[in-house]
Amino acid sequence: MNPRFTNALVHETSPYLLQHAHNPVNWHPWGDEALKLSKQQDKPILVSIGYSACHWCHVMDIYMDALQAIAGSGGWPLNVFLTTDAKPFYGGTYFPPQKAFNRASWMDVLQSMKNVWQNKREEVEQQANKLVEHIRNANNFTASAGIAVAEQDDFYNAVVCRQMAEIFLRQADVIHGGYGRAPKFLHTYSLKFQLQFGHFFNAGDQRDHALLSLRKMLEGGIYDQLGGGIARYSTDDEWLAPHFEKMLYDNALFVDALCDAFAVSGKAVYKNGIEQTLQFVEREMKHAEGGFYAAIDADSEGVEGKFYVWRKSEIEELLGPGAEMFCEFYNVSAHGNWEDSNILNITTSATEFAKMRNHNPAEFEASLEVWKNTLLTARNKRIRPGTDDKILLNANALLITAFCKSYAALGNEDYKQRAVELYAFIDDKFGDGTCVLKHTYKEGVAKFPAFLDDYAYLIQACLQLQEITGNQDYVKRGRELMQHVLSNFADSASPFFFYTQHEQDDVIVRKIELYDGATPSANGVMAHNLLYLGLMLDEAKWTERGHEMMQGIAHGMKKYPTSFAVWAGIYLNQVLGINEIAITGTAYNSILKEVLQLFLPNKMLQSSTGEDQFPLLLGKDFKRAATIYHCQNYACGKPVYKTADLIKTLNNASNYKPGSQ
Repeated sequence: MNPRFTNALVHETSPYLLQHAHNPVNWHPWGDEALKLSKQQDKPILVSIGYSACHWCHVMDIYMDALQAIAGSGGWPLNVFLTTDAKPFYGGTYFPPQKAFNRASWMDVLQSMKNVWQNKREEVEQQANKLVEHIRNANNFTASAGIAVAEQDDFYNAVVCRQMAEIFLRQADVIHGGYGRAPKFLHTYSLKFQLQFGHFFNAGDQRDHALLSLRKMLEGGIYDQLGGGIARYSTDDEWLAPHFEKMLYDNALFVDALCDAFAVSGKAVYKNGIEQTLQFVEREMKHAEGGFYAAIDADSEGVEGKFYVWRKSEIEELLGPGAEMFCEFYNVSAHGNWEDSNILNITTSATEFAKMRNHNPAEFEASLEVWKNTLLTARNKRIRPGTDDKILLNANALLITAFCKSYAALGNEDYKQRAVELYAFIDDKFGDGTCVLKHTYKEGVAKFPAFLDDYAYLIQACLQLQEITGNQDYVKRGRELMQHVLSNFADSASPFFFYTQHEQDDVIVRKIELYDGATPSANGVMAHNLLYLGLMLDEAKWTERGHEMMQGIAHGMKKYPTSFAVWAGIYLNQVLGINEIAITGTAYNSILKEVLQLFLPNKMLQSSTGEDQFPLLLGKDFKRAATIYHCQNYACGKPVYKTADLIKTLNNASNYKPGSQ
């Protein structure tokens, strides 16, 4: 028996690459070795970019731009042929083994590429150079469009906020929640904007749409009704049938939005969603060392969703007499609601359901928990979907923020501890004690230079950690990381930042990404970080750059706010004005916990037991158990000593009172 063929991918840690380690193809991972080999042998490079929470899918989408220029459209998997200088000259998505449906076969494509490489080399080089120039010009336009559209003094105004809010609402699905038609993604940053605008501008339609959207997601099949956790997107308008893949970053962002919803509404449905989603993340995505995995696949046994769906007969066998009521509540039928099986979903709350059937709501909810646990135990005996067990810095940093926000909203000390522990894990595993960080960690090895979103989300997490703990070491670390980003990612021709570091030379064009995608715009988060730290540290150049970024994005943001929702949220905060709050004293923590529960997205908060060299803490009273200061531009009003008195102060401030704009 011949030994199993093995290529260089066998030494990688990515599940996607390992899937191809025994293909009868001499695959190499992307990197210097493959690029050098191409030059030495004077052969073109075939780059095949796939997906399993693939970190290169993001950084290498420059080749997707090339494919779109070549073919007019793109998609995954992506296959692109490059010159020895890594410049693209031809590409496509799926090539079948045999020619079919007017698609060339793989062998036809390979023979054609061999022919043009050997016989039309000059044309290949010209085509590659034109494509690179096209991509570079497109990227320059994206990064420079709309810069300096207004003077800073009159740049931030409520009229623009109202105009953007109207656009959000015009694109809203007012029946099922969310935006537009299927496939429907979560768009949590858009919902967060609507929540905040609705709250502070007294716009009930905006606030209600955001709350409706999150509730419909929690009730739908996109949310795992047994185990918690949100799936990638819905394939229908009603959030019933998801693409069952679960991403860590989606769940972190979902929790973040639920925290805002609970802070605004106080409704238990959002509190329960926070708790259940974090329970899912802890139970199914946590590594023994402390970090969290990137994703859980949609498929098991080669079938999408098989792990999650049910036949009615299975439920009847497991629950006996309780099956009838369970199936009615979760809309389970004999014929099913998805491919002859059932995706559990609800259309009314447990309390309303019980009342309509003359049952005691508390007893019914207790029974539901028993039934759900019975089914969950049975489900756990099934063959599970695969887990992408890479630990990614960007997604874990977003989860730190989610834990911080959950502690702030609910006051559960466990969430604060989880945030602190996860930060310590990142600090230990992803760096070397400096600001030089890696992007991914697995099996004791951290690999690949960190990208802009890794740094942006981690700085944001540091700011959240200092708010909930009062530990100013997080501010100091955030400052160090900010200085590193400014030195290694900043574009000298614009106020924005490149996605890759200056010294990373294995990409043909360094992109500046401004739109929100599956995750928040890294440049948008950096603008927030600059404005926050600039104010906290009195770093005028940082504040100025943050405002320049906002001015640079203004044209696109105003016209397409749903594509720039993170930016729109920052803009809204600036219109409202920033509440600078200092809590000082030997026992500030009890007051801090109360203040954190206020819905104050437009705040900069510091707490301390003793004077530190931060402008907001200088000259404050640290002798009392707890003293609260409300300030604007470092000018502080009369100190107060109770949260209720702070609320009175806030209600008198134009940048807090709901409906005051």
